[in-house]
Amino acid sequence: MANEPRYHPGADMQGFVNELMEFVDLNETDVATIRRTAPVILRHEQDITTALYEHFLKFPATARFFLREDGTPDEQRLARRKHSLGRWLRETAEVAMTHDFVYYLLAVSLSHSHRAVGPEGKVPPQFMVAAMSIAQTAFARLFEAECTDVQEAFEASLAWNKLLLLHLNVLLLGYWLPPRRA
Repeated sequence: MANEPRYHPGADMQGFVNELMEFVDLNETDVATIRRTAPVILRHEQDITTALYEHFLKFPATARFFLREDGTPDEQRLARRKHSLGRWLRETAEVAMTHDFVYYLLAVSLSHSHRAVGPEGKVPPQFMVAAMSIAQTAFARLFEAECTDVQEAFEASLAWNKLLLLHLNVLLLGYWLPPRRA
């Protein structure tokens, strides 16, 4: 790890992500494991996205982001969010940590951390962390259920966890930035 002066990671997302990949030892074996086991996750994309948003709707602190003014679920908004989450799942499964993809993650971070008005509002960071925990748990359960080799399920969980927590690091970057001025 370099000893040079630090800057906001958004100034060099590719460098930031590469440094994190090295730090957590997300290596070629992990990448191959993720790609090999991606079909297990992607087969259940709709179930995963639906379950996550149904979970959000159970709690007032997270449901508020997906409700109309009359308090009913905004099905159109939920469909858009599920579609976006599905896109993230598919792109994550490729483990293509390209310039475009890491800045896409930063854009997702900013969209969650810098909306100060309306039902969208700023998503509190603890819910970003909790949502990733829910995803990790769902993935581990799928690997347990669908991988015929227990060791493969274990290795898949380890590799995906490294990648998901690396993504979480990027998704939390927006919370470090100062709020927009009015």
